[in-house]
Amino acid sequence: MHEIYLLFFIIFFTLAMFIWGYFRYDTVALMSLISLVLLGIIPSEQAFTGFGNPAVITVAAVMVITAAIGQTGFVEWLLKLFEPFLDRPFLHIGLICLLAAALSAFMNNVGALSLMMPIAIQSALKAKLSPSKILMPLSFATVLGGMTTKIGTPPNLLISAYKEQVTGSSFTMFDFTPVGLSVAITSLFFIALIGWRLVPARRSAEKYAVDMYQIQDYTTEIIIPQNSPVVGMERHQLEELIEGDFAVLGLIRGRKKRLVIAPHEELQAGDIVIIQATHDDLSNLISIGRLELAQGDVVSPENLLGEEITTSEAVVTFGSRIVGHSWQQLRIRSKLGVNLLAIARSGKALKNRLNHVNLNPGDVVLVQGFAEYLRENIISLGLVPLAERVINVGFSRSTLIPLCLFLLGILLASTQILAIDVSFVLVVILLVVFKLIPMRQVYQSIDWSIIVLLGALIPLGNALISTGAAKLIGETVVMVAGASSPLLILGILLLVTMTLSDIMNNVATAVIMAPIAVNIAQLMGLSVDPFLMTIAIGASCSFLTPISHQNNTLVMGPGGYKFFDYLWLGIPIELMVLITALPLLYYFWLV
Repeated sequence: MHEIYLLFFIIFFTLAMFIWGYFRYDTVALMSLISLVLLGIIPSEQAFTGFGNPAVITVAAVMVITAAIGQTGFVEWLLKLFEPFLDRPFLHIGLICLLAAALSAFMNNVGALSLMMPIAIQSALKAKLSPSKILMPLSFATVLGGMTTKIGTPPNLLISAYKEQVTGSSFTMFDFTPVGLSVAITSLFFIALIGWRLVPARRSAEKYAVDMYQIQDYTTEIIIPQNSPVVGMERHQLEELIEGDFAVLGLIRGRKKRLVIAPHEELQAGDIVIIQATHDDLSNLISIGRLELAQGDVVSPENLLGEEITTSEAVVTFGSRIVGHSWQQLRIRSKLGVNLLAIARSGKALKNRLNHVNLNPGDVVLVQGFAEYLRENIISLGLVPLAERVINVGFSRSTLIPLCLFLLGILLASTQILAIDVSFVLVVILLVVFKLIPMRQVYQSIDWSIIVLLGALIPLGNALISTGAAKLIGETVVMVAGASSPLLILGILLLVTMTLSDIMNNVATAVIMAPIAVNIAQLMGLSVDPFLMTIAIGASCSFLTPISHQNNTLVMGPGGYKFFDYLWLGIPIELMVLITALPLLYYFWLV
């Protein structure tokens, strides 16, 4: 019995850490796993068996396939077909959300949002519609779309794998569709008709970038005269010349223009240095360093060095390698030639010492670099670029083959010719063989934080069974609610799962609730299918907070949302899910 109490303590500790949010989700999951091993609840030889779970393999493969399809321009081609219908907000938001949900049904949720977010922002600005009005509905649409198929979201894959562990057979590709699709369509119709009007317009279409960053710094070129004390100084010494916070963005020496300047490079007379600073700091620097304005005026970052230099906005994702680090710590400016111009966090611009700020998931950054490489550098850092891609929209070999291979994987998995993990790993191998995605990008496409989270939490779910904790909880629920009303039990499970999913990661919710649901079903003498399907639906309903789902966090910065803004649309959506899903679960799975 003491093992059960220890397990409950670890679970509550894990939940508290997830809600606190100080540590990354994957870090918390690993801490919980190691704690269970050290306490003897999980045998050491079983500690990392979760990483070989078919659900984990499938999630990783789908991430790679999503990246390959995202490069084809297929999404932009689809949107071109819809352009004539985007003149009214109802149709505009409805079609954008419908496309996002359709993509999310077969792609990674975050991948679908990453593809759609730049398009949604630019289309909203063209239509003079606040991006705030479309980004939250877009995030919710990707979450809703994910609940419609087995591969749509990690919780569905986990639930299916757990069913196979318990019964010997998993859910098929489209077992989730009758309930999930009905819930998604109903909710999307509400969003397009009424829901988007409930979302606060935190960003105006006319002043989108200005509102987000509130940039008040000047970016200008200064000349180092012969008699300046700056001559012979190294770059880092120039940056320490005054107390204020300013950034050296580039250097023009003769006819050469550079964004990358080594910290110890000596400055010479006649050098033109590109500086970003406030008005007071700029004046102070010019006075102390006896410098001169090169053009007699300031210039905008967009026009800093001509056509070869550009700026771009990007969102920091959970899997980005810059999370928890500052721009200066990773030496991004010197390694990649990418300057950090501004940061927006939770709808507010950060003002001081930007290069020293530790970045968080959901932060929106304004960066500058060489136009030819900037987008590639942004993606390599694990950021989602918000600028719409300039591509030739149409079909070619490189467009059709990834789509055909993906359809092949879906066909093999849905007909059960191959196991789902084998089907999609085969697709990844074929993508590499046909040189449609380089092996380097295969590894870059995988959000390893999600993989670690999944692999580390799966043994926790197994521990709920092996210790008898799931049975104890199930007996308590049946005793309190009674075994005479399965629909009431399903309603309680759905409500509890939705609540947990709103305050912590949906994967953790599925891992904890699935064993409990199975034990309740067994105690009532019923099939486990409706109970597991209820957990799958509930785990996907993450609408009330920005921390409940990665996609909600990612749109928070670009949309300028505040924490409680999500309640305005989230509460009606969750009520609709409850009202819609319960009768459907009863009809399709209990009757």
